[in-house]
Amino acid sequence: MKITMLGAGAWGTALAIHAAARHDTLLWARDPAQAVAMAQLRGNARYLADVELPAALRISADRDAALAHSRDGLTVIATPMAALREQLATLPDDRPVLWLCKGFEAGSGPSAGSLGHEIARALRPGALCGVLSGPSFALEVARGQPTALVAASADAALAAAAVAAFHSDSLRVYTSSDLVGVEVGGAVKNVMAIAVGILDGLPEAGLNARAALITRGLAEMTRLGVALGAQAETFMGLSGLGDLVLTATGDLSRNRRVGLLLAAGLPLSEALRSLGHVAEGVLSAPTVLARAQRLGVDMPIAQAVVDVLQGRITPPEAVARLMSRGARSEV
Repeated sequence: MKITMLGAGAWGTALAIHAAARHDTLLWARDPAQAVAMAQLRGNARYLADVELPAALRISADRDAALAHSRDGLTVIATPMAALREQLATLPDDRPVLWLCKGFEAGSGPSAGSLGHEIARALRPGALCGVLSGPSFALEVARGQPTALVAASADAALAAAAVAAFHSDSLRVYTSSDLVGVEVGGAVKNVMAIAVGILDGLPEAGLNARAALITRGLAEMTRLGVALGAQAETFMGLSGLGDLVLTATGDLSRNRRVGLLLAAGLPLSEALRSLGHVAEGVLSAPTVLARAQRLGVDMPIAQAVVDVLQGRITPPEAVARLMSRGARSEV
């Protein structure tokens, strides 16, 4: 199979490394200088500094050539969420595509808060599309450590193509027809990971509080997903509970790191600058909350995260607010 990966960040590079072991894989980088450096040095110094690129992996900054490469194969968009619309808009009309990005589209206007499948439906109605998601740190995938993902699409053949492309002894790929649920899980878990990072960064908090916050975060995620048309059981799977636990507790999580830095007293701008990479939860949090409010879905944890990010309350005040909420049924 011929595979083109559009985007040479950490996750796109990691999955391209994995695919290149069994398939003819081309990794497209937007920056020509980055493409040249990666091809010559056989590494991605910015995102995966300690991982060697296999000799079989081709690298190019020529997007037309990259798309021609996977004309009869599989095209995967591995950019941040902010670039998904641009990538989808410039694909051939008949090209099936998967994306890896997780989040709600930021911005203003009628399309603000869109999920990937909603952007695709508006730009390419009728075209085959899907998402590959789940609990996965790029570095571990690049190293060949055991990982499980889910490929979600309304088209069973496209989901099967994702399995054929990426399923291996070190990477299990399950399939799902619940594209909405898989996307909501991948987006909302980033916001909840910021919340857990904030909590873990406060000296008076403990493991009891972390467990409660993760559990109630899963409830918020599920409520929003069901309101958007997802299946509730999807959130007990890899892209829901699995990705939430990983991103909220793993030391490689950028969103968790943002929360920890905010709890330590750093302004948001400094926290983001220290990361050097995109933390999708920061961009998604206001749009997640706005989408929930339009649907009448109660998301107090997401509200607290937005208020901390926008400087309206401090991290200790956010925890105090959540703990002072009135008693209610758990359901």
